[in-house]
Amino acid sequence: MVAEVWTWTAAGTTAVVAVTVSVDEQGREGKGRDMGTSTVPMVGRAGEQAELAAFVTAAAGRALVLRGEAGVGKTALLGHAVAVAERAGRTVLRAAGVEAESELPYAGLHQLLHPLLGEVERLDDGTRAVFDAVFGRAEGEPPSVMRLGIATLGLLSLAAERRPLLVVLDDGQWLDDSSADVCGFVGRRLAGSPVRLLIAVRTDTPSRFDTAALPERSVAALAEEDAALLLDRRYPQLGRQVRRTVLEQARGNPLALLELPAHLGGPADDRAVDALVGRHGVPLPRRLQQLYGARIAALGERVRAELLLGALDGVATASTGGPPGVRYRMRDADEAVAAGLLDVEAATGELTFRHPLVRSGVVQLATPDQRRSAHLALARIHRENLERRATHLAAATVDPDEEVAGILEAAAGSATRRGGALTAVAWLTRAAELSEDRSGRSRRLADAAFVAGHAARLGQAQRLVVSASAPGRAASPAAVLASAYQAFYQDGDVRSTGRQVTAAIEQLRDAGSGGTGGNDGTGGDGGTGGNEEVLARLVTLLLAISQYTGERPVWERTHALLASLGERVPERARIHSAAWSDVVRYGSACAGAVERAVADLPALEPWEVTRLAVSAYHLDLLGQYRPHLRRVVDRELETGAAASGMVMLHLIMLDQMGVGEWSEAEATGQRVLDLAVEHGHALFAAQSRAYLAQLAAMRGQVGRARDLQAEVDAWARPRGLGFLTQLADAAGATAALSAGDHEAAYLYAIGITPPGTFRSHTYQAPRTLLDLVEAARCTGRVEQARAHALAARDAGLAELSPRLALVTHGALAMTAESEPEAAEMFARAASHPEAARHPFELARIRLAHGIRVRHVSGRAAARHHLAPAAEAFERLGAAGWAERARAELRATGTPPRASAPRPVPLTWQERRIADLAAGGLTNKEIGTRMHLSPRTVSSHLYRVFPKLGITTRAALRDALSRTEEVSSVSPA
Repeated sequence: MVAEVWTWTAAGTTAVVAVTVSVDEQGREGKGRDMGTSTVPMVGRAGEQAELAAFVTAAAGRALVLRGEAGVGKTALLGHAVAVAERAGRTVLRAAGVEAESELPYAGLHQLLHPLLGEVERLDDGTRAVFDAVFGRAEGEPPSVMRLGIATLGLLSLAAERRPLLVVLDDGQWLDDSSADVCGFVGRRLAGSPVRLLIAVRTDTPSRFDTAALPERSVAALAEEDAALLLDRRYPQLGRQVRRTVLEQARGNPLALLELPAHLGGPADDRAVDALVGRHGVPLPRRLQQLYGARIAALGERVRAELLLGALDGVATASTGGPPGVRYRMRDADEAVAAGLLDVEAATGELTFRHPLVRSGVVQLATPDQRRSAHLALARIHRENLERRATHLAAATVDPDEEVAGILEAAAGSATRRGGALTAVAWLTRAAELSEDRSGRSRRLADAAFVAGHAARLGQAQRLVVSASAPGRAASPAAVLASAYQAFYQDGDVRSTGRQVTAAIEQLRDAGSGGTGGNDGTGGDGGTGGNEEVLARLVTLLLAISQYTGERPVWERTHALLASLGERVPERARIHSAAWSDVVRYGSACAGAVERAVADLPALEPWEVTRLAVSAYHLDLLGQYRPHLRRVVDRELETGAAASGMVMLHLIMLDQMGVGEWSEAEATGQRVLDLAVEHGHALFAAQSRAYLAQLAAMRGQVGRARDLQAEVDAWARPRGLGFLTQLADAAGATAALSAGDHEAAYLYAIGITPPGTFRSHTYQAPRTLLDLVEAARCTGRVEQARAHALAARDAGLAELSPRLALVTHGALAMTAESEPEAAEMFARAASHPEAARHPFELARIRLAHGIRVRHVSGRAAARHHLAPAAEAFERLGAAGWAERARAELRATGTPPRASAPRPVPLTWQERRIADLAAGGLTNKEIGTRMHLSPRTVSSHLYRVFPKLGITTRAALRDALSRTEEVSSVSPA
């Protein structure tokens, strides 16, 4: 049986064929020429070889990470695994990361899957579209890590249909973050598949695999006797003193054992060896690199230049021919082969570096001018690949160059759209450095700060803002944009940021009306284009500040300022201005535009997606946006605009709350709270707590709801954040209703809006319609309740959205002055086509109507309304309302419900995670203790909660105690 071994180079991406380290017939452990087919045993690795053989031939799919220092033999062990797979008839897929391209999004994944892209045609249309978008084969929406990971799993499984598949990834520490996240996702989900994933990473280089939660195997240095055996086999004539010194200095590292004596060229005394390797405190890999450096320095100038081109382009191997963008192919370097610096790849005859340390040494020994010349040559080679060309031009250019700055700016835009916001920040910063005038530099630095802020790098954003500001001059509008963004989202400062942003908009407005063009260092780029972009961003930020302020005078000033700008206000900003300010008065005018914008989401930058989605939330259209948000949120959180990702999570949580997915909403809310705290976004942290308070109130967790409400109110009210104080009051009203404290609920509700009207520019006013009506009715304020329901009807709320139609008709049914009207209004509410999408509101309306029917028409008629209400509340986990509905059902003669089922047993790991969470540890802290990623911890807790019959972390301690009590009385 013959096994397949695939190697390749993907055009325009990192593509390295990892060759094998084995012990040849002379006992030398080095880079093999035969792609891992050597079967000669390695010295001192019997245990590792046996474990890898079992891994490769096991029936179940799984992943394994080999972790060790440079030169310890990881590549040799990968080669052994490949040899075992070949003998067993497995298909082998190999790749390796390269440092030179670790910043290019999805470069490594393209390399890994390139040989399989022909199989993509066998996949469904949706999966093909995922790969087409990621690899640039067609325009499309960049997928999330989850969606791309699922597609990758499907492709690998398809490739493994004929025979099991072994995927081998060397130097995983240099894989780009986007690709590493996908590999981690795949590796955690291989159980039951015919695919095995084997990854090698260095211990001294951080990587995404450090937190990927994959099984690991440490590769340690050789034992003393094995180190001596390897050295004696390769250098049998080595002098005793030199041998002892080499063994002492190498400390069991196989590469060091083989390279230290080789550098000397023969026997030498201890002083010579000491001069090379005896410097204490210098890491061993660096000393090995220095030894390779001596050989590199001895090469001719032309050969060194050839090696430098290969090193700077990330070469370990290259394909022959191919489309534009293929990595540089080294030629005419026999001198380097003879010096032990390069190998010749057996299958293609192409030159490869003997070890990554050789590649690093080549770059470090080159002068700055030599490196710049090589980068310039490589930029010409990659002139058709925007991002690769930009990478080399950034390194090749010293003096200001507007053309290069423009290329870097374009590459930053490309990276942002592909989910690489952090890469975009670096390119925009470099573009600013190469700008030919102060205004261009200021604008690009401000753009970098803007993207950094959206990527939740607030400290970096602030440093960029300082750099963008000219000493001794007033802050430019672009600098104001970045600094106000940080102060707003980090500190919740709406007062001073509102004044600063308003002044910056007025400055740009007046400059534009005067025709100055902005070429004065105030944020323009020598024309109106740069100013208009800054203006659009300032307008959007002012709208956000006005939304969080939540006050009518602030919104009136904002609307007046936008009116003074005339046609310079972008169309989408006008939509947000209407939807974010007062949906009751302006919502109907913009709902159609928000619905139509769904089709354009894949082409938009992540922050523009979130703005439209916020508008959709205010208009109760979020369900149409949620599928897109779920597809892209992981990508933005992990590799791109993290701040936009947090807003997306808020919106996903709100939609989950609305449709009754409360356990999922709890997990989402806790996730975004953890992220906000981690990134220093105090505003988003407070907002997360407010939403969690509302969810706790709906569930009847009154104590938790009030604690969170008080925390939000104490932080938000002194800052003038009406958006958050309204949320806190709404949570207080709902919690009070759940507890049966209708007087307190009424006081909270009228704090948001008086009965009989909907206070202008108060976004919670229509959302608390049912709360105010129910609280007023239950406290004897029948006239106020009726007035508020009629105000909702007269304001046309029923025409704004399905949810508002449901609650408006429900409020009219609750306050109806005649039974026919009550029946008609209830029928309109219950029969609405979208009523089922709002199960909590529908159940509340059913309960109120059932109580009324019981008093008017008798117990039997009431059961038809009360029974589905009680079932809905129990299904949702709305404890307070469920108990009230059950009490009403008992009043109709319905027998009490059966006792709750016994809790489902937890696994050991679930129990340990639950204990730590009950002790107050965050997901991140639990992950650190148990060597799991925070996301894995969250997944475990998501499974634990329903097993224990709870919905929040706050209930864990009591639930675990009950579990122990049940276990103690259970029969053995």
